[in-house]
Amino acid sequence: MSESMDGQLKNTVSVEDVTPVEIAPGILRRPLPRTPHAAGWLIDFGPGTEWPEVDHHATEERYFVLSGEIIDGGDRHGPGSYVVFAPGSSHRPRSETGGRMLGITVFSSGS
Repeated sequence: MSESMDGQLKNTVSVEDVTPVEIAPGILRRPLPRTPHAAGWLIDFGPGTEWPEVDHHATEERYFVLSGEIIDGGDRHGPGSYVVFAPGSSHRPRSETGGRMLGITVFSSGS
């Protein structure tokens, strides 16, 4: 899989086949195919983990909790939760029990 779609109209991957990158101990991120308009990623949080720093957003970001629980800004998000952050927002997600999220960064024009 290449990071960009290289002119393809469709790109399909199995997320389990994407090599994870360790963001911090217990937090793994899998980059998914991207276009000039958006980038996708899958993040696994181990129990008792927290994003290593505050994540600031120049553009829109959204995520969907697939399993477990993600705590973000004091709110607990379980499976099926869909969270959207506007450009200019920031957050620092964590998990007490472990969790998996599918996220999308939406690029503004010119990003």
